[in-house]
Amino acid sequence: MEDMVTAQAEGPLRDPRITPIAHTIDAVAAKLPPGRRMEFYRSVGQAEEGEPLNATLRGWWMEAMFEAQPGREQRLADAAAGRGLVALPDEDA
Repeated sequence: MEDMVTAQAEGPLRDPRITPIAHTIDAVAAKLPPGRRMEFYRSVGQAEEGEPLNATLRGWWMEAMFEAQPGREQRLADAAAGRGLVALPDEDA
């Protein structure tokens, strides 16, 4: 059999310091702060079955992952004020 080359990285692909959140309505809701939970339920409740619901859940799943990281409010405030920004490399370089 021919040697196969893949682009997969060796070892785990996720940061071990980050606890994964299941892609379920209940798991996402549990990780959101109470003030955002009702907004989440409203969004999910109004999304149509299929891709619209899946996209809504994915978006809120990302929000739940962001909420799970300590210091989110400070990071958002710093970004809005332009503090601690890091320049991205130029794509042409």
